[in-house]
Amino acid sequence: MRDFSCPECGQQLDFENTLCLNCGSPLGFQLAARAVVVLDGEFRHCANQYVAQCNWLIPVDSPAALCESCALTRTRPADQDDKWLPAFAEAEAAKRRLLLELTELGLPLTGRAADPEHGLAFDLLASGAEPVVTGHHNGVITLDLAEGDDVHREQLRVEMAEPYRTLLGHFRHEIGHYYFTVLVDDEALTRYRELFGDPFADYREALDRHYSEGAPPGWGDHYVSSYATMHPAEDWAETFAHYLHIRDTLDTAAAFGFAPAGATLDRPQHGRAGFDRIIELWLPLAWALNMMNRSMGHPDLYPFVLADPVLDKMRFIHELCATAAHG
Repeated sequence: MRDFSCPECGQQLDFENTLCLNCGSPLGFQLAARAVVVLDGEFRHCANQYVAQCNWLIPVDSPAALCESCALTRTRPADQDDKWLPAFAEAEAAKRRLLLELTELGLPLTGRAADPEHGLAFDLLASGAEPVVTGHHNGVITLDLAEGDDVHREQLRVEMAEPYRTLLGHFRHEIGHYYFTVLVDDEALTRYRELFGDPFADYREALDRHYSEGAPPGWGDHYVSSYATMHPAEDWAETFAHYLHIRDTLDTAAAFGFAPAGATLDRPQHGRAGFDRIIELWLPLAWALNMMNRSMGHPDLYPFVLADPVLDKMRFIHELCATAAHG
């Protein structure tokens, strides 16, 4: 995430700012410019400004009511649903961060309006009479809004023996499933099978085996997480999510002077050497961040080990993303 500043006075801002506390200028985020801009008559607020606490802007002459991010949400709580609207707003905030990173990487974002059968959409659903299963199917990403509750999410993290569980992490994982359908064509499928296995293997059988037997011994030598061992499709989605973790964290570190300027998302890192450079920058940064967290009494910020087979998988994802972004 890049650093932002007020166009009027230069005050440092964060991604969610709607007002400059220094000069009082009304602000919003404009995706096309990838910048926080002053609301000066050229733009207007997204219709979800209040219900989703959305600070993204739309050109005043646009017929759209919703910004690029909110328009991708197909289902959400009703405006009168006081119980779930705060969780909905938190989920939308994480989704906006996801979509900015995907835009920075140059990845295609085709919504349901342009592709009714396979386009991207989000169903942000509240657990109520029926349980909600977070997942992806045919372009539609479903998120259980209960994941926005810290106690609920931490309880699940402990029960499932996960070292990391966040809303943004969920979105990055599920969008990985979507991008399998976008990035892996017939030519790339051969290499995919060599690295991950058969993406069309029986999923139910793999799920039952995983939850009855657990991850195989020594899984860390080949997988980024224990959940990645469950099925090749989950291995891809977990690795894709970690690729996004790394790229965005490096981008933020570069914005604040903790990594070289070349680490930013708007600086293409082409080919094998480009990916190797990303990892060369990431490993010492992750170590330093983990040590800083320990100094504050917190768990490691990035409690994962990137074995060589994992890096091979991630390099493959990097190359596919670069091809999609630059043709």
